[in-house]
Amino acid sequence: MVRLTAMEVRKRIAVVFLGVMACIGVLFLRLAYLQVAQNHWYQEKALHQRMRPVPVDAKRGVIYDQSLQKLAISVSADAVYAIPAEVDKPKETAQALAPLLNTDAASLEEKLTKKQATVWLARKLDTETARAIRALDLAGIGLVERPQRYYPHGELAAQVLGIAGIDNQGLEGLEFFYDEYLRGVPGRVVMERDATGREIPDGIKRFVPPEDGANLVLTLDHVIQYAAERELARAVQETGSDQGVFIAMDPKTGGILALAIYPSYDPNNYTAHPVQNRRNIAITDQYEPGSTFKIVTASAALDEGVVTPGTRFYDPGYIKIGGVTVRCWRAGGHGSQTFVEAVENSCNPVFAELGAERLGGERFYKYIQRYGFGAQTGIDFPGEAKGTVPVPGKVQWGEVARWANVGFGQGIGVTPLQLLSAMATIANGGIKVTPHFMKEIRDRNGRVIEQYPITGSRVLKEETVAEFTQILRSVIVNGSGSRAEISGYRVAGKTGTAQVAEGGRYTDRRISSFVGFAPADDPRIAALVVLYYPKGQTYGGVIAAPVFQAVVEDALERMGVPRRQEPAPRSQGNIFQQKDVSVPNVINFPQQEAETILRQAGLKYQFNGEGKIVFDQVPAPGTEVPWGTIVQLLAYNEVVYDAGDKRVTVPEVVGLSMREVAAKLAHSGLRLQVYGSGVAVKQDPVPGTKVPLDFIVKVFFESPTSN
Repeated sequence: MVRLTAMEVRKRIAVVFLGVMACIGVLFLRLAYLQVAQNHWYQEKALHQRMRPVPVDAKRGVIYDQSLQKLAISVSADAVYAIPAEVDKPKETAQALAPLLNTDAASLEEKLTKKQATVWLARKLDTETARAIRALDLAGIGLVERPQRYYPHGELAAQVLGIAGIDNQGLEGLEFFYDEYLRGVPGRVVMERDATGREIPDGIKRFVPPEDGANLVLTLDHVIQYAAERELARAVQETGSDQGVFIAMDPKTGGILALAIYPSYDPNNYTAHPVQNRRNIAITDQYEPGSTFKIVTASAALDEGVVTPGTRFYDPGYIKIGGVTVRCWRAGGHGSQTFVEAVENSCNPVFAELGAERLGGERFYKYIQRYGFGAQTGIDFPGEAKGTVPVPGKVQWGEVARWANVGFGQGIGVTPLQLLSAMATIANGGIKVTPHFMKEIRDRNGRVIEQYPITGSRVLKEETVAEFTQILRSVIVNGSGSRAEISGYRVAGKTGTAQVAEGGRYTDRRISSFVGFAPADDPRIAALVVLYYPKGQTYGGVIAAPVFQAVVEDALERMGVPRRQEPAPRSQGNIFQQKDVSVPNVINFPQQEAETILRQAGLKYQFNGEGKIVFDQVPAPGTEVPWGTIVQLLAYNEVVYDAGDKRVTVPEVVGLSMREVAAKLAHSGLRLQVYGSGVAVKQDPVPGTKVPLDFIVKVFFESPTSN
C-alpha cells in the first residue's frame, strides 16, 4: 500500500477544490446569463404560457363599385368556443349544446376533452342560438363576436367578387387576390391561466382590438352589371345555350365595367350551387374564337400595307392553300369583293389568304403577340389563362395551312378577356391598356392609399385604326352585325359563329359571339358577348348581337353619353313631308321585326321567299330612297345547307318578277343575288346548269320601260 505524503494530499485537495469552484463558476455564469441576458425572453415565454388568447377577427374591408355601392361587406356574428380545462362536465355540456348547434353530442364531447387551450365549437351563429347558449351559462363555454362576409346584392358579379372563408380569409376571386388589403389585422381576448388552463382569479385580462381591413373600390358599375346579367340570362335561356359570358370595358383605361357569367351562384350560400358555376370562364378558360378573331387578321393586314380598303378579292366559295381547302360559309362564295366587303361578309377564304400568304406566319405572329394573345393580360384576378398560339417554325403540321386557319379564327385558343382587350385596343386608337378591376384602395378613414396605374403600348398606327374603325362600322351598317346597332349611338363591331373542335375534328356545335364598341367616333365602351353551344339558331349576328345592343345602350345612357340626333321627317299639321330616307339594314332579322323597322323608317316592304329570316334586301342598306319606297326582302329558312355531293338544276327565271324569281329559286334550294329591279332579263348560270345545293344564282332585272 502506497502512502501519500502530506504534500501530495494537499495537492489533491487543491485540485478537487479548484474543480468544484470551476463548476460553481460555470453554474454562476449560466445563472447570470439566464437571469440577465435571457431575462426578457423567459419573462415573455412565461407570460405567453399564462396568457391564453382567444382570437378576434378583424372586419374585412368593404368592396364597392365605382359609384360606392357596397358589393361585399362584413356583418357581426357570434362564435362559440370552449376552454376544455374549465369544462367540469363534458358529457352533460355536450348534450346541452348539441341540439342548439345542430350536431351530435359525441363529437362535441370529443372537442370538449381535447388537450388544447381553446377549441372552436361553431361559427356564424344566428342571434337566437347565441342567446340560448348564453342563457345556459355553461362552465368553460364562451362566445365572441366574429365578422361574417355578406354580399348584399346576392348573385351580382359573383364570379368576380369570389368568396371568403369562415376564418376571414379570401378563397376565390377578388376576395382572394386582394386578401392582403381586405383581411386587416386580427385582435385577441387574453386572460391569465394556470398550468391546467384554468383562469387565475384576479389575473391579467385584456382585449386587443382588431384593425379592420382596407376598402376596395372597383371599376365595375352595378347598374351596368345588372343589365349585363339580365340580358345574358335571357339570351342563354332563349337560345338553349349551355352558358354565356358578357364583358364590358372602358377602352381608354382598361377598367372592367361589367363581367357577367350565366349560370351564376349566390356567394352567400355558395355550397348550394354547382362548383363550376363559381368559375370565371371569361378569364380562366380559352376557346377558338372563330370570326371575331378576324379583327386581328384584318387590322394587321391594313397596318402592314398588304391590303387597302379597296383591294379586290375573288371568292368562288373556297380556296386551296397549304394543301387544304378552306370553304366559305356561303355556298358558291361571294364572288368579286373589296376588302371592306370581305370583312362585312366574314369571308373565310379571304382571311385564310391574308393570314397564310399576304401576312405570313412571322408578321402575323408579331401582331398576335402585340395584341397580347398567348400571354396573360395582367388583370388583377387569380388563375388567368394564357391561351394557345402557334409559333412560326414550331407548328406541328402544315405551317401555311395552320396560319390560314388562324387567319379566320381556328387553330388558336384565346380567353374572352383577351379578345375583348384586342377590340378595346382598336377602340383606344391602337393603344393596348391592361384590363383591371381595382380603381383604388382606401383606408378605414376613406383616404386613397393606392390607385391602379394606367399604362399602354401601341399596337397599330393611328391611320390604320381610323380606316379599320370605318370598316367595323360598315359591318353593322351593311353586314351581319345590324342587330347590334343602337339608335343615336354608332356601333362598330364584328360577329362570329365558331365551330367547336372535339376529338381532333370540328363538330356541329357552335360558339356564337359579338364584339364591338360604341360610339364609333368616340368609344366609351367595348363589349363582348359569347354564347356557348346554342341550340337552333347559332349565328352570332342574330343571337349574340342583340345582347350587346341591349346592355351597351343601357350602359351609354348610364354613363351620360348623349345620343346623336337622327334625322326625322318634318311635319306640317298631320301631313308628313316626303323626303329621302336611308334604307335600314334588316339582313338577319326575322320577318316581323324587319317589317316593323321598315315601317318605322317610313318605307314599305315586299317579302319574297319561303323562309322567316331576311337573307338579302333591295335596295341595299344605306341607300337613299324616297319616302314610301318598297324594299324587297329576300327570305330563306334558318337551315344552313351543307351541299356535299348533292346538286340541283337551275330553273328558268327570265321574264319573272323579283318575287316570282325569289320563290322559284328558293323552291329549288338555291339563293338569289339581285342586280337591278323590275323583270328578270338575264341569269347566271343559265337554265339547266347543275350546281351545288344552296348555290347563288345571279339574276339581272330591268324595268319594263327600260330601253
